[in-house]
Amino acid sequence: MEKQTWFVLLLAVLVLVALVQAFQLTGLKDKIVGGSIATASKSVTPQAGSSQPAKTQSGIDNLPSMVGGC
Repeated sequence: MEKQTWFVLLLAVLVLVALVQAFQLTGLKDKIVGGSIATASKSVTPQAGSSQPAKTQSGIDNLPSMVGGC
């Protein structure tokens, strides 16, 4: 087969994949707008030995000003 034929076949496959994805995206959008998708709930469990979540700000404040470098 010629080089041009391969390019045409490749382009056709890419267009077909793009069309399938567009229809899937449209269907997903319709489900989201209609509210028929169940979302997962996020549950946070405290760390062992701790009754409150860890504070990240204090950890950020204790970092060195320069790590590595020349």
